[in-house]
Amino acid sequence: MPSLIFATNNIHKVQEINIILHGYFDVKSLKESGIEVDIPEPHDTLETNATEKSSFIYNLLGKNCFSEDTGLEVYSLNGEPGVKSARYAGEDNDFNKNIDKLLGKMKDIQNRSAQFKTVISLILDGKEYQFTGICKGMITKERKGSGGFGYDPVFIPEGSAKTFAEMRMEEKNMYSHRKKATAQLITFLRNHYGKN
Repeated sequence: MPSLIFATNNIHKVQEINIILHGYFDVKSLKESGIEVDIPEPHDTLETNATEKSSFIYNLLGKNCFSEDTGLEVYSLNGEPGVKSARYAGEDNDFNKNIDKLLGKMKDIQNRSAQFKTVISLILDGKEYQFTGICKGMITKERKGSGGFGYDPVFIPEGSAKTFAEMRMEEKNMYSHRKKATAQLITFLRNHYGKN
């Protein structure tokens, strides 16, 4: 089974990706690969941040790897929090504070349309490929549900009445931006490795 390093320290993202990729590829997190490093995300787009992370690990280890960068984009806030989604309320990556800030800024806003966007950067034998998944939806006025992570308690995807945090993982993957991007990744890898 081909092996890929997932350039992240986010255990929740690793769990989601492993459920989607299970049986196709052997995916190892940075920690499982013996890498203890916080990869910088200095850029102002998801695409360039994803490239930064995958390139960093490929240049460090010389092994096939992929990364992803995900952002929540709220239309009435001109795309905020976007690339700053994880650090919206500060550098400590506290999603309770991030959600509080988001709901506070949207307190009097009627248009609550938003989207999650995931960009995956795969580096295979030194060449980069990118895959993008988008999930449109809306921001609630209060937290609902206790599952998931990040902004899941305040995001309802189009076609559902539940927030991501109210869904089981299997249900979330019916809508998930990360699932859509990963599905493209799987198709590409299966074609590359001749798996049907």
